[in-house]
Amino acid sequence: MNWNDYKKAVDGLPFDPDFQARTIELLRRQAREPSKKECMTMKRKTIQRCVAIAAAIALLTVSAYAAVTWLSPSQVADELGQTALAEAFESETAVFINQSVETGDYRVTLAGLVSGRGLSGWQQDLDQSRTYAVASVERLDGAALSADDLPPSSFILTPLVSGYTPWSLNNWTLDAGVSSMERDGVIYYLLDVENLEKFADHTVYLAFYEGGSPSQQSFTMAADGTIAFAEGYEGPHALFILPLDAGRADPDAVEKFIADSGFDREWFVGQPSGAEEPPVPESGEQDAPGDTAGQKTEDSLPAVLQ
Repeated sequence: MNWNDYKKAVDGLPFDPDFQARTIELLRRQAREPSKKECMTMKRKTIQRCVAIAAAIALLTVSAYAAVTWLSPSQVADELGQTALAEAFESETAVFINQSVETGDYRVTLAGLVSGRGLSGWQQDLDQSRTYAVASVERLDGAALSADDLPPSSFILTPLVSGYTPWSLNNWTLDAGVSSMERDGVIYYLLDVENLEKFADHTVYLAFYEGGSPSQQSFTMAADGTIAFAEGYEGPHALFILPLDAGRADPDAVEKFIADSGFDREWFVGQPSGAEEPPVPESGEQDAPGDTAGQKTEDSLPAVLQ
């Protein structure tokens, strides 16, 4: 049984929410009462010993399961040297999603996101409000992945927004960067992008796929603004919907973003799929944070998971 099958099997066990806490407390009580045990009959000792062994086995089962689960968003940020961001992922403002999509040979999981100001280790981001999302990719057969298997230059992790063409509103225009790391055969990605909450009155997606910048060959936008992968799109791909609070939408900030972009509004809202596709902005090259914490490196494209 590989570790993915093991996780599924343990997930199916009917543990109570407080099972682990009660088990630990039981073991502690057993350890605190040695003199009492010595006075018991052999039969009673046997029963208590069985209870203690059963509790220990159950605790080890839970612990073993915890050892093979994914890193939390906070742990990923901490591993990448982003201390303030790690703390933010532990706060009440963080949103935990843990939604998975199986595509091709992979399982892509969107773990969680958080938005705020001054959370990044990058100095130039301290005065900017940003959104951070953590995703992971693992093989369905349980085989280990290496960092070279899913490079950020070929696997794209990018936000998209309904009502705005995918080729106009994405990592390339939202000043995004992606850090990646490998732990225990799983690839983790940390997306750092301009605050997405201003678009919260629209459906905001997070797309993962193998390819380049979003285009009409990879995405479609329907007349109602809904975005989807193009029919017959090949390669690993996944599309998540971000659970943003619509009350935090800021239409004025969106209009300012469009005005400051240097592109016509028509390029953003444009025509649904089938219309002529505008060129990708020359500023498409992005700063993509690398695996070295505290240092930004140039990278061709941020990663998107499918």
